[in-house]
Amino acid sequence: MPNWGGGKKCGVCQKTVYFAEEVQCEGSSFHKSCFLCMVCKKNLDSTTVAVHGEEIYCKSCYGKKYGPKGYGYGQGAGTLSTDKGESLGIKHEEVPGHRPTTNPSASKFAQKIGGSDRCPRCSQAVYAAEKVIGAGKSWHKSCFRCAKCGKGLESTTLADKDGEIYCKGCYAKNFGPKGFGFGQGAGALVHSE
Repeated sequence: MPNWGGGKKCGVCQKTVYFAEEVQCEGSSFHKSCFLCMVCKKNLDSTTVAVHGEEIYCKSCYGKKYGPKGYGYGQGAGTLSTDKGESLGIKHEEVPGHRPTTNPSASKFAQKIGGSDRCPRCSQAVYAAEKVIGAGKSWHKSCFRCAKCGKGLESTTLADKDGEIYCKGCYAKNFGPKGFGFGQGAGALVHSE
């Protein structure tokens, strides 16, 4: 077909593109009305176009057809799509389903997952939302108290002995040094008969 108007040919419809309706991309000219994704037919602009050879796509369709495949290659933050791209000519292999291990001696990690930690005070299960760690064990927040006076503890204010936890004051009274000079306060003398 002769090019009587002298203008450039559209990359989609092959008709003459005049200056007022021209969109340029990768050295080719298009009519504004022809500058559409080849799959979903959405209008494109310089920020949404992706080119593959002579074909133009929106970034989403281009990614589905030519982008990486597999876990972690979604279409944006937090996007979950069940579209497998069959409309784009993509064929998928069937992946065998997950089979649990038959190993009789499970790892420590697997044993930990199977059952949660137990609180040493109440012997109930301790879950992550309520877990406090002290003296190398997991406790409920409500059980993380001095065994003598019941005062709430923090990891910096506790002392442990024989698997029990105490506030520093009760620990000093019950397990600290005894005798002359080891009283309750500065200069205190304890006299026992």
